[in-house]
Amino acid sequence: MSVKTTTLQSGKIGVIEVKGSLVGGEETDELRSAVADFVEQGNKKLIIDLSKVTYLNSTAIGVLVQAHTTYARNKGQVKLCGINNNINNIFVITKLTMVFDVADTKDDAVKAFS
Repeated sequence: MSVKTTTLQSGKIGVIEVKGSLVGGEETDELRSAVADFVEQGNKKLIIDLSKVTYLNSTAIGVLVQAHTTYARNKGQVKLCGINNNINNIFVITKLTMVFDVADTKDDAVKAFS
């Protein structure tokens, strides 16, 4: 699993691209750390790209919810994008589709911030 961070629109939108399986341990720590880095920088708009994630478990969902909560407390917003059908099913069952703003692609998520 790897986590890659970038910024778009002159640093106004943070992007975290996650690849592989998110099942706890080192990979979720990397994601949690990347979110914390953006928060410390004062970032208010974050996109988490899950298009290359093959599997996630409850620990990973907890990290995503924590990211959403942290951003909401700081008057920011988190958008998810690139969710495959298996992960989407998890989000529907857990009703997280009511919590997260989900876009099909990273470009759609960027447009949704505009």
